[in-house]
Amino acid sequence: MTKERIIIESMASDLKRVCLGLERKSDKMAERFLAEAEKRRNEAVSIALPNYIKDILDKVSFLRNNIHQSRAAEDCLMYSVLLQNFARRK
Repeated sequence: MTKERIIIESMASDLKRVCLGLERKSDKMAERFLAEAEKRRNEAVSIALPNYIKDILDKVSFLRNNIHQSRAAEDCLMYSVLLQNFARRK
């Protein structure tokens, strides 16, 4: 497994947990895993990735400000699936 794939899959997993936390109304859980996803995002900045993946990574950084909006869980799940598909294709 490449370092790139591990980082992307870990981020996808963290975003899925953010989604679950938001759906369960567990703000503490959602914030904790969002912090983990942001940490993975910072690791992925130095990796050469396609532009559409970089766009997703940029959008993850904006989730912090919008975490309590109704669409946040759906956005996290969508980003998680897109990142997971990219990592599995590699």
